Amino acid sequence: MKEGMYCDFKVFAGNSNAKLAEDIANYMGKPLGKSTVTKFSDGEASVSLWEPVRGVDTYIIQSTCFPVNDNLMELLIMIDAARRASAGRINAVIPYYGYARQDRKAKARDPITAKLVANLIVEAGADRVVTMDLHAPQIQGYFDIPVDHLLGLPILVKYFKSKNIKDLVVVSPDHGSVTRARNMATPLDAPIAIVDKRRPKANVSEIMNIIGDIEGKNCVLMDDMIDTAGTITNAANALVDMGANDVYACATHGVLSGPAIERIEDCAIKEMVLLDTVPLPTEKVVKKIKTLSVAPLFAEAMANIHTNVSVSKLFQVSH
Repeated sequence: MKEGMYCDFKVFAGNSNAKLAEDIANYMGKPLGKSTVTKFSDGEASVSLWEPVRGVDTYIIQSTCFPVNDNLMELLIMIDAARRASAGRINAVIPYYGYARQDRKAKARDPITAKLVANLIVEAGADRVVTMDLHAPQIQGYFDIPVDHLLGLPILVKYFKSKNIKDLVVVSPDHGSVTRARNMATPLDAPIAIVDKRRPKANVSEIMNIIGDIEGKNCVLMDDMIDTAGTITNAANALVDMGANDVYACATHGVLSGPAIERIEDCAIKEMVLLDTVPLPTEKVVKKIKTLSVAPLFAEAMANIHTNVSVSKLFQVSH
């Protein structure tokens, strides 16, 4: 590794995604820093860093996934511990950034939780955030510190290129994901289609129409995250009902809460491809789900940050 502004770096991890943190550290050629993140009997998070970090480039890996509030507090307390131990630069590595779905005031008296959490992370003492596929790209601007916003698209494109699927159409499951679908379709040299849906209430979606030619085609549904899986499974079933052949689905963040697993198992999706920004509990593993690792991408980004090298090349998708 090239000599950077800081002579050394250390990588620590909270409890949210231990396997991913270990993989990232291995790619960087470092063991995870010694730390303990436990709870007091009343549920308060208790953090101890067992290695000196004075003047050291420090990376704290923690997705704010389920249990969201616990993992968020762990992240904030680990940042605070590093700051009070005089760490050089404190880099919050957040593969999945929770509380991002409320990123604006959609109606009167709505909170903007994406901004609130950004404020908390900055106030705790983070000098930089490294994350992937925010629910809305403008959330980067909610931070008053640098944000490296990595993309899962190159990993997904590479995988689907390797499958060499014929008559492929990339499908956006709603209007909000059209740009993502177009960005995926271009390197795959495929057309796009759009699912026009109406959402009567939160976590409930109703399919209305399919915009585009999908009859007799193989489809890939593309989204940034899958939570209860209602949108993606309803879209898959609608595509098959309207004449599509095989239907695949992919997303960066597999939150998979509530009835998500049952819906995926029972729907028309042939294969669902997820990145490992959120851990998939062993009891939720199903044959339809394939997981791809983001560890090499995060490791390279973190190495570039440490040596003050541009990370922009990591956003490129090969055509």
